[in-house]
Amino acid sequence: MKNSLIILACFLAGVTASYFRWLPEWTNQHDYSLYILYIMMFFVGIGLGFDIKSLIRPWKKYKAKILLIPLATIAGTILFSGAVSIVLPNTDLRETIAIGSGFGYYSLSAIFLDKLAGSDIGMMALISNLARELLALLTIPFLARFCGKLAPISAAGATSLDTTLPVIASSVGEDFVIVSVFHGIIVDFSVPVIISMLYWQ
Repeated sequence: MKNSLIILACFLAGVTASYFRWLPEWTNQHDYSLYILYIMMFFVGIGLGFDIKSLIRPWKKYKAKILLIPLATIAGTILFSGAVSIVLPNTDLRETIAIGSGFGYYSLSAIFLDKLAGSDIGMMALISNLARELLALLTIPFLARFCGKLAPISAAGATSLDTTLPVIASSVGEDFVIVSVFHGIIVDFSVPVIISMLYWQ
């Protein structure tokens, strides 16, 4: 949770510094977010390459059934995000699904949507997916107790691979760590795929 609060503080500091024109003019002359996205994707690839066995081990143990967990997370999030456009007036179905399809991966989804759908949608993706991670961190013990051991993993979305993993492990047990890691990897991969498909030209 500490890391999420640091990210939120950095975001608010950037907004404040930009609003009050405390930054040099050159910072606003070019859009650096695309280059940051390239760097992020490179390091995601490095992280996965170093621990590629974490993707294989659960498959050997649970076979194809393990895919049902990330697929349920993806389907449930998309359905719920789509329902938001029905409940809230003047909201676009594609935009709400795209924002929800960050699955808590706020940094990647925000940059993707900033480039594909504009800065307003990118900012909403950042805030909503950061909120998902913070909410997951706060509710994982409750979900594990009252909703079953897979509920915290699904609620964590893409963050079940990293930031929420320690809380998941302490709440549901070490036996579910491999499942959580596998879930996070699959959901992570789905973020750029789903968002790109939604805005395919």
